[in-house]
Amino acid sequence: MSSLHRRHVAVSPDWLALYYRDPLEITHGEGRHVWDADGKRYLDFFGGILTTMTAHALPEVTKAVSEQAGRIIHSSTLYLNRPMVELAERIATLSGIPEARVFFTTSGTEANDTALLLATTYRRSNQILAMRNSYHGRSFSAVSITGNNAWSPTSLSPLQTLYVHGGVRTRGPYAHLSDREFIAACVADLEDLLGHTRSPAALIAEPIQGVGGFTSPPDGLYAAFREVLNRHGVLWISDEVQTGWGRSGEHFWGWQAHRENGPPDILTFAKGIGNGMSIGGVVARADVMNCLDANSISTFGGSPVTMAAGLANLSYLLEHDLQGNARRVGGLLIERLRAIGAASECVREVRGRGLMIGMELVRPGTDEANPEAAAAVLEAAREGGLLLGKGGGHDTSVLRIAPPLSLSIPEAEEGAAILAEALRSAG
Repeated sequence: MSSLHRRHVAVSPDWLALYYRDPLEITHGEGRHVWDADGKRYLDFFGGILTTMTAHALPEVTKAVSEQAGRIIHSSTLYLNRPMVELAERIATLSGIPEARVFFTTSGTEANDTALLLATTYRRSNQILAMRNSYHGRSFSAVSITGNNAWSPTSLSPLQTLYVHGGVRTRGPYAHLSDREFIAACVADLEDLLGHTRSPAALIAEPIQGVGGFTSPPDGLYAAFREVLNRHGVLWISDEVQTGWGRSGEHFWGWQAHRENGPPDILTFAKGIGNGMSIGGVVARADVMNCLDANSISTFGGSPVTMAAGLANLSYLLEHDLQGNARRVGGLLIERLRAIGAASECVREVRGRGLMIGMELVRPGTDEANPEAAAAVLEAAREGGLLLGKGGGHDTSVLRIAPPLSLSIPEAEEGAAILAEALRSAG
């Protein structure tokens, strides 16, 4: 155990998990690479849990942060804040939500917490519909709507949560159905559920489940849900903390794969927009956002420094068409990984969109999750110079692949080759 690791253990909670048998200290990064304290370079295929969205040490972002910090770091939401207004204007327009209002927070957890406050207040109901296998953050309310027991440390809750089928296409009681039949069965399940309960405040859903292992339903499921929700007056919250900003390649927001019945009532975002700076937020229709009848602020949400970073990062993303790059390079990468998976008995499925890819590992010859294999491949990939993430439903057996959206084709090929070797050596 290193000296820093010992110090970490001595002052940190036991539940604050670290990756790797010999935990990694990352000291600096550039582009799609990071370096550890021993000077070893790694190709980063996880981006600080999908947070380093464009590139490490992106000059445009570091310059914006440095210049703003040299002027003023904090003033609070009690004063006008030009960078915050400018970023809110851009996000409101991009969101697709009519008469949008934007509230900034410091994290995705806080953003989802705010969305729940808005929905329950607007609807005068503490019932929430959530998806099985979901993850929405670590606050008391966010944990209570998380449908993944590995990330839900208590059953106590300020909300009554009802879980709906549909977030996982290839497992569960409807996995054998065609896409159309799958959607019909999930809609019927939702209709039946609503027939047995008081009217809920909202459905919250990740268009692509992040911690759950990059699972998703067929396109159009949430649009079909929306028809049912609208009849009951139930709001739709799209948790875009991991899927937003073009990561899926095909769409700027994950909800756009289910857009037939319009945008969500509430959209939450975080992670990638700050490229490592702490930004989260909520977009909602004006009547929903304005439903609170008491004062509310976020002391550090909308900080001039983080807003300057977000503006610079969003401008870079759009000007360099990183969504298009995610579609092109991600398409190549997922095909390479599917070819690699086809040659391995322990790979059940390679799924995802753009640069949001999951590789699910199982015990050979079965559909049984294999978290030990996932841990072993994670270690082997690190030895080969590649950083990955882990996730999954009943067991953490999915390798999560989500590099910065500026990933090049040679880097995608390099990462796929390292992962192929890691699968061989760990198997």
